[in-house]
Amino acid sequence: MGNSEGSDSGTAFETARGRNYPALRQFTVFLENRVGQLLEVVKRFEGTGIRICALSINDAAECAFVRFLVSDADRGREILERSGLAIIETDLVGIELPEGPQPLLRVCTALLQAELNIVQAYPLFVRPHGKPAVAIMVENIDFAMKTLQEKGFQMITEGDLSDDPIGDS
Repeated sequence: MGNSEGSDSGTAFETARGRNYPALRQFTVFLENRVGQLLEVVKRFEGTGIRICALSINDAAECAFVRFLVSDADRGREILERSGLAIIETDLVGIELPEGPQPLLRVCTALLQAELNIVQAYPLFVRPHGKPAVAIMVENIDFAMKTLQEKGFQMITEGDLSDDPIGDS
């Protein structure tokens, strides 16, 4: 009879990180500005059952910063570490975009009302629950997740990024 979404959201963030943890793990790798560097990283996931679910590239003079989300962060980290690439891990908020003509406006408005700044944002390649979604980096992820959940937004978890919810592909 009560609100199941967000009513006790404080306890959800205290649980151990897992596939239902309400944050997504972003990996940032630094690549030389040479032809084929991105392909080499992407090919490392071939045949693993892990897919790249979002990607952002920021090009600089001597290197490129490639940020991405994968369907299994723990296994993805192992693959990247074995490749010898320097990686940085960061938590992002995954948000299912609500129905309506300006869904991103609603997300931005909710965060602005809480005085939270968006540092990075990019769309997901996958459509969890059949709806478009974005991954955003904010200055205070716990407060952002709590705020968005209280305003009725659906969070995307790592488990939502998987093709096969049972696990192994």
